[in-house]
Amino acid sequence: MINIIPDQIISKFADFLKYEKNYSSDTIKSYYTDIQIYFNYLETYHKNYLKIKYEDIKNFLIYLNNEKNSNATVARKISALRTFYRYLMNEKMIDHNPFLSVKLPKKDKKLPRFFQYNELEEMFNVPDLTKSLGQRDRLILEMLYATGIRVSELVNIKCSDISNHEILILGKGNKERIVRFGDYANETLNLYLKDGYLKLNKHNLPYLFLNKNYTQLTDRGVRKILNNIIDKTAINKKISPHMIRHSFATHLLNEGCDLLSVQQLLGHDSLSATSIYTHVTTDHMKEIYFKTHPRAKK
Repeated sequence: MINIIPDQIISKFADFLKYEKNYSSDTIKSYYTDIQIYFNYLETYHKNYLKIKYEDIKNFLIYLNNEKNSNATVARKISALRTFYRYLMNEKMIDHNPFLSVKLPKKDKKLPRFFQYNELEEMFNVPDLTKSLGQRDRLILEMLYATGIRVSELVNIKCSDISNHEILILGKGNKERIVRFGDYANETLNLYLKDGYLKLNKHNLPYLFLNKNYTQLTDRGVRKILNNIIDKTAINKKISPHMIRHSFATHLLNEGCDLLSVQQLLGHDSLSATSIYTHVTTDHMKEIYFKTHPRAKK
């Protein structure tokens, strides 16, 4: 078993992540890249990946630091390698996981970027609702903002998942949750289903969002659509689907929604993942206070 070349092992590990862990293709690609970097480093210093010691890992972390990797990038690489060595243990190739003793560096705190509501309204008005693709594009915006779902969740929505202003979403780790949407999204949905969707769904696919080639829309396709939309506005911001998710959470908290409810709506496993939005809303509340309180300023 020890004589199997790393490429074969990495390939089998990728299959393990895909079929047993249900990791997304983007996560698997990131893990693959991280592990290749690790193997290249070991090859440079003639190290056997099956006989790694803590001192070797320490030197690898110094190398990553010298390469100007951010804390978040280093943390991801350690997580990837920790998972990889756990896989090697399960395959009986090693008897302990050397990366278990390695502490993850503290992640750099970055406040989530989000849109103001008037900016979103400007984007909502861009798609041409007389055209099939325009109806679809408007629905993408409406659904992302109404529900706060991830783009990977959006593209996998099936028509059968939708009922009475609710959608059954299959999230990370194959966890199911119900998200809700309001009248604006529902109006656009009904228009699309009665018109644009019928024209795009030439192959009788179950998915709600289809592309101009009549196949399922991809994550990359959504990003391209959003870039095209924002290019037609006066908004001077780069867009990503996650920014609309951030906007969903930030606007809810600004309007008085409690953090626990936002956590559940976003599908976060822990409250700590949601708590980053409190920094944004605290700044907003400060601004409101000093603008509106009669004795806040002389």
